Order: sequence, then C-alpha cells, then structure tokens
Amino acid sequence: MTSGPALLVGVDVGGTFTDLVLVDEATGAVRVAKVPTTVRNQADGVLAALAEAEATPADLKVVVHGTTTATNALLERKGASTGLITTRGFRDVLELGRRTRPTPYGLKGTFEALIPRELRVEVAERMDAEGQVVTPLAEDEVRRAAAWLRERGVEALVIHFIHSYVNDAHERRAREVAAAEWPNAYVTVGAELLPEYREFERGTTAAINGFVQPVIDRYLRRLAGELARQGYRHELLVMQGNGGTMSVDVAARHAVNTLMSGPAAGVKAAAFTALAAGHANVISCDMGGTSFDVGVIVGGAPAVSADKEMGYGLPVRVPMIDIHTIGAGGGSIARVSSAGILQVGPESAGAEPGPIAYGRGGQEPTITDANLLLGRLNPDKLLGVTGGARLDEVREIVDKKIGAHLSLDPVAAAAAIVRVANDKMAGAIRLVSLQRGRDPRDFVLFAFGGAGPLHAVALARELAIPKVLVPARPGITSALGCLVADVRHDFVRTINQGLLRMDVTEARAILTAQIGEGRRLLATEGVEVSTVTVEHQADMQFVGQTHVLTVPIGRTDFSREELAETFERAYRERFGVELREMRALVMSLRTAVIGRRRPIALDGLAGVATAAGPIATRRVWFETSEVSPDRRRGGVGEAVGAPHSTEPAGAPQSDNRWHDTPIYRRENLLAGMTLTGPAIVEQLDATTVIEPGDHARVDALGNLEITVRGA
Repeated sequence: MTSGPALLVGVDVGGTFTDLVLVDEATGAVRVAKVPTTVRNQADGVLAALAEAEATPADLKVVVHGTTTATNALLERKGASTGLITTRGFRDVLELGRRTRPTPYGLKGTFEALIPRELRVEVAERMDAEGQVVTPLAEDEVRRAAAWLRERGVEALVIHFIHSYVNDAHERRAREVAAAEWPNAYVTVGAELLPEYREFERGTTAAINGFVQPVIDRYLRRLAGELARQGYRHELLVMQGNGGTMSVDVAARHAVNTLMSGPAAGVKAAAFTALAAGHANVISCDMGGTSFDVGVIVGGAPAVSADKEMGYGLPVRVPMIDIHTIGAGGGSIARVSSAGILQVGPESAGAEPGPIAYGRGGQEPTITDANLLLGRLNPDKLLGVTGGARLDEVREIVDKKIGAHLSLDPVAAAAAIVRVANDKMAGAIRLVSLQRGRDPRDFVLFAFGGAGPLHAVALARELAIPKVLVPARPGITSALGCLVADVRHDFVRTINQGLLRMDVTEARAILTAQIGEGRRLLATEGVEVSTVTVEHQADMQFVGQTHVLTVPIGRTDFSREELAETFERAYRERFGVELREMRALVMSLRTAVIGRRRPIALDGLAGVATAAGPIATRRVWFETSEVSPDRRRGGVGEAVGAPHSTEPAGAPQSDNRWHDTPIYRRENLLAGMTLTGPAIVEQLDATTVIEPGDHARVDALGNLEITVRGA
C-alpha cells in the first residue's frame, strides 16, 4: 500500500463491529479493517480500525464517517437534558401528537416526551396561519425562561413557535434574546431546521435535534481533534441519513440529520455496487449483529422519504433514505414465550457477552448459535473469537432453553430459530416492497453485512426473488458506502397553496433561493467535488385527503401544467385511480443540492484469486423438507453431534437435509467461475450459503450472483 494524498477512508460504526475500507485512488488497491465497536467512546474504535489498516492520518485525503451515535442516544434516551420555549398554550403538543396510542388496542402503553413537561416553558407570542403577528413576542419572558432552564441544568435549548414556518421572525428574535442567557451554542430553532407545516412533527424534529446535538458535537469534535493531532489535515465528513455527507460543523448544528447514517451508507453502497454490476432495481438487506435493515433502490437511486418514525411519538421530518429496521441480527436472542411460542429478537446479545459460541459468558441462544449447530458457520473461524466455538455448550443451552420446551432435538430447535428469523426478515422486505406496490420478483436481493449472505437465498426463495447479489466484501459494505456518498444538503419550504392559484413565479423563486443556500453551504465546507447537481420535488395532495405524495419537479422554471400532470400520474401509479374532478394542493417545495464526488473503482475489492477449488467439505443442514416425526425429541437423532464434522453423531442417514457440502474461500474464486449448491463460501467478514439446486457465478467485479432455484 502506497501512502500519499490519494488515500480515501470510509468508516462505519455498527452495534457490534467498526468497519473500515481504505482505497488508494492512485493504484486502486484496497485495505479493510474490522474491529469491535468501543461502546463508551466510538472514536476509540475508529482510531483502532485505522491502526489495524496501517493507515496514518497524515497520509489520508478524505475520511468519511457513518455513526450510530445519534441513533443510539435517541433510542436509548441517553441524550442531553433539553428544554423547550414555546407559544403559550402549546407546551403539550409533543405529548398530544396525532392522538394515536402506543398500542393499537386497549387502554395500555406509556409514552414520555423527549423533553419532560417541567422543562417546557410557555411565553407570550403568536403568529397566525398567514404569518401575521397576533401577539407580539414578550422578550422579557423569553429571557426569564432561558435563565430558568439554565439554572436547572438544561444543556440544550429548543425554540418552537406556532406557525413559524410561515414567518420565523419571532423564533429568530427569541434566539437572539436567549443567547444572552445561554452558556453554549446548543440552541435549536424549529423553523430554521425545518420550515415546514405540521406543528407536532416540526416540534419533535427540533426536540430530537436538541436532544442529540451535544452528544454528536462532543463525539465528532473529539474524533476530528484526535485525527488532527495525528496529522490529518482535511475536513472530516459525516454521513447523513439522506445518503449524503456533510462537514462536522454542519453536523453539529443539524445533528438530527445524522440519524440512520450507518444504514443509509449501506444502501448507498448497494446502489453503487449493483448498478456497476448491471442491476438498477434492488432490494438491499443488511444483517449485522443486532439489526436487519431493508432498503429499496429503483433505477439505481435509493428511495428517500421525509416521513420517518424513530419510535412511538417521535416522527422525524427530515429527508432520509427509506429504510425499515427490525431487531434481527446474528446476536438476536431466541426464547420460548409463556404461551409456548418461539420468538427471535428484538433483544440482542450484542458484542458483550455476545452469542454463546463467543465464549464470553453468553447464556442465551442466538441466530449465530443456531447457524453453528446447522453447520453453516465454521466453528473454528468466527470473527473476533479466540479459539474455536464451544459447540457442546451451544448444543446444551439450545437444547435446554429451546428444544426442551418445543419437544425438538437441538438441531431441529436450531432450524426452527433460523426459520422464525427468516420469516421476520421476509416480513420486513414485504413491508418495503409488496405493501408499497412493488413486486419483489422485479428486483435483485443485495445481501450484505456479516450475516446477510447467510440468510439471503432463503429470503429470496420465500419472496420469489430470482437473483441474489453478494458483494465482494459484504461485511464492510456500509463503510464502502461512506466513500461513494456525495455531499448533500436538503431544503424544504411549506407554501400550502392550491395548484390552480399557486404563484408559480414565487415558487420558482423559492427553489432558486434553496439552490443558492445549498451552494453556499458546499462552498463553506471546503470539500472537493467534481460537479454540483440539483433535484427538486413537491409534496402534493388532493383537497380533503391526508396522504401526501412527493413528486419530482424536472427543472426550476417548471410550469403549472407539468406539475399537475406529474402529480396525477404519480397518484394513478400509486393508487390505481384518477381523480380529475378533485383539486390538488402543493404543500411544500423541496430542493436537494448535491456535490458529486469523484467515483471510486470497485476492482480492488475482490483482490486477486489464486485458486478455485473447495478447501474442505462439511456436513450442513438445509431445509429441503418439513421437520419429520423422526426429528422430534425421543425419535431418531436425539443425540446430534457437531454438524461441522464429516459425519455428525446421531444424524439419521435417511435425513436428506444433511448434505456433504464443499467449502470455498471467497478470495480463491476466479471471475467467471460458477458454483452449484449446496456450497458454503467463507471469507473474513461473512459467510454465504448457496442452497441445493441454486447456481452462483462470480462476475467481473468479484460479486457473487446467485440464481435461486424455483424463485
């Protein structure tokens, strides 16, 4: 690896591992690193990954970072103490919300707003829906409120006034007044962050920004400072949930935009890699140690949505790549409920203690443990585990905690765990495809993450998806996504006008102003980009309806007729009907200003293959039929030996679900080589399962393209 100014680094911090990919622009050479995530201070894990990759910060040209810091702080409620100053009479908007309930049925469930009621202070002020002043801002009340919150140890302040999206003069003035009393820069102004209608969603977005802002600011500045001390001389870039990147300074102000940045990086990498391989329509599935993330890519571009729920009562109205996440990862815990039903996840064993097989004290069966018992994982080659996996201990605990309750032997219990997990993950894929009018058969399943390729073929068969694409480096795909992401800034402005009477000239001026603000931000960040592109959209709905469609606007000088035609076409495609007699509303205008970075080559990811044949054979269990009566406890196969052995003790010879399976090393597979299942492909960061009857081919970029039998 040569050092110099052409070294690019992408690093993604996950719940279990911190992944890093380093690309040399000059030679195309690639180096990867995977180290355990340091939960207390994620920066330590990032620096450890750089050290493992033998990367000297002084030699790096770009470092792009995807982080779970904001997401974890929000989900675990470990953010900063936050206070709110709002319009008199509206302190409870964050709790009233949309009159929904934590549980669909019954008077049960609890909800606590992100900002407690005692830290929400009302002041006299009021704008009407047209932006006219009804009640002037009481500046003395703002000053007293800021001082009162400061004295109670509040670290972050949120200012959120009614109808400020139309006229934000009161919010801006309140910030100036509060700044005289506030000891830090952690002041979030709702309309500045999100000048969009819907007081509840704008308020929760601002509250989330205030809640995670100090956490994100301290973490990123600590990491950037340590990199600078070690000689890094450029801007540290941070992934956004919209799939773009931003500087640390922008991230510190708009911390809410870093939510879901790690999963977004994975979807960006999936789109980039799949398009290079000739696949434009892709369903991406990222299965790591704690979660399973699903995204949809149409025409080579990830779907982006501004309607994300980060939990009950916590909508976020900033653009994010549309990702659905469930608690199903390699560390997801399996248990039998009091009703005798096998459940998998969402609780995870995490990195500490981890699955039973890790030998770190874990005592709960996980998906990883189940795959080990079925022979799909190599017990001697588990990443991050010193020595071989303790299969006897795994078998004993699975038997005791799962098998004994379901009258199944350990292998049948392990198969049941995998099947339940697969059903959950297939449901997540259905949610982003079938339930949104997309046929999974029209897509390729792009599987990555440490455990994604392990389950991908079974998921594809369940959903009739004909092909699975496994990238050359599945375990570091999200880190690669950091490198292929562009610099992006999104803007929105609510206008709430009927399409027929909308002032088109004013709408064009809004789009032009948003372009100018985006270009200004790009210039201040000092990030090298090759070109700048602009994308416009409009949020539209029919009068009397509540669901909003976001439709593209082809150019800044659009016409009223073009927008009407685009909306009617989108509505017809989404709902299958035409409502020509109804009037359309234009709710908001959106602009994305994207600084395109120079693309990187994927050739170096695959490495240079030196051989082609299998390195070993292992007995592996495949679900080729339903569990037969002789697999039940007390029948044949009660005492099942290690499934990785050539002949598992007690495995019935008549059971056609055990196969002598060739094991391949991924780095030994030559371009153009084909494999017929059953086969297992192992590499440092992932294991790929090719089931009986499936066919796999290595493409020119090192991707493994699997044709699924019967899909």
